[in-house]
Amino acid sequence: MKRVLLLLPTTGYRNQDFLSAAGKLGIEILAAANYCHQLAPSWGLAPIMALHFDQPASAADIALREMKGTPHAVLAVDDSGVELAAVLAERLGLPGNRAEAVRRVRDKLAFRELLRAGGFRCPAFQHLSSGEKLSAAVKFPVVVKARRLSASRGVIRADDPQALVRAVHWVRAIQARADRDAEALGLVVEDFIPGREYALEGSLRRGELTTLALFDKPDPLDGPCFEETLYVTPSRLPQRLQHAIHEEVARACRAAGLATGPVHAEVRVNDQGVWLLEVAPRSIGGLCGRVLHHLLGMSLEEMILRQAVSELPSIPVVGNAAAGVMMIPIPLRGIYRGLEGLAAAEAVPGITGVAITAEPGQVIAPPPDGASYLGFIFSRAATPAAAEAALRAAHGRLRFDIRPEYPAAVQQA
Repeated sequence: MKRVLLLLPTTGYRNQDFLSAAGKLGIEILAAANYCHQLAPSWGLAPIMALHFDQPASAADIALREMKGTPHAVLAVDDSGVELAAVLAERLGLPGNRAEAVRRVRDKLAFRELLRAGGFRCPAFQHLSSGEKLSAAVKFPVVVKARRLSASRGVIRADDPQALVRAVHWVRAIQARADRDAEALGLVVEDFIPGREYALEGSLRRGELTTLALFDKPDPLDGPCFEETLYVTPSRLPQRLQHAIHEEVARACRAAGLATGPVHAEVRVNDQGVWLLEVAPRSIGGLCGRVLHHLLGMSLEEMILRQAVSELPSIPVVGNAAAGVMMIPIPLRGIYRGLEGLAAAEAVPGITGVAITAEPGQVIAPPPDGASYLGFIFSRAATPAAAEAALRAAHGRLRFDIRPEYPAAVQQA
């Protein structure tokens, strides 16, 4: 039986999807979590160890000491564990991306430096170390970014000097709460790139990139925050631009030294061409991967696991219908209490499912502070436009009850 060491994050949307795929394939899972063991029974699987994913060197020492035998592969469910997975694969002599390459693309500053050195389209940027003041040579608008956060967390656009000061203070606070190395990291401040955004979901095998899907993001992402909502595939871009996106992502993977496993890339396209925002050695976040099931003839998690244990000689593409997913946005910070209209949303023609992932009583917040969603809506239709329309119609039928985080009396005190 093949064995996979799976790194399960605290709040991972896809933990159960990976475990279900492993059960279907008969793969034994060795689970490592970044929280205490008591939370494991809800999966019916006890982690063999708890690790600090954001301290990969020391976490790898613990994993190697606690683990019995050598797995066939090490996989991270999401971005938080990819560097640790790479370190473990290197030390165990297993296939995988080099830790140095993974570290480079996860760090927004190092990735921008890589793009500039490689001749890619790259906005002007500067590193703002902790406590440092910005140089006078700022051309607005700019975007302030935390260096290692994902899902639009800690990313804010500023259009003037006053907004920039506020953004820097805000992003520093977000990074300080989310990253134990915040003081040493500093921030990135870069020119805002106009254009529309697209996402490429791909897979690397021996350095060759296969595009599984190219997603349109129909809603403009112009800030000041950058909460993603809609993904629709196939893309409605002209084929020459789709090809250009594939080639730029493939070239960036080669430049970074990424050679195997899933790839999720974010790009902007304007009159000047394709601009890479992110190339991540992981698969698409949240539950969005479910939208690819009809294309692959299997779940995305099953494909990733089969490829990791060398049971997938080629990547099948069996469907061609249009599909989409909405990451249901959080309209305001507060306490989620519940919703109405779920049955009406599910009844919209073209809707294949609605998954509400927020729990009653949960404190929720939109970006740039938060990195979660209320849930996900899935559609399938004859055309991308119809898939998009179904998502918007279903979302319009949902009514969410979000209460203030603090009672009015406390707020006024």
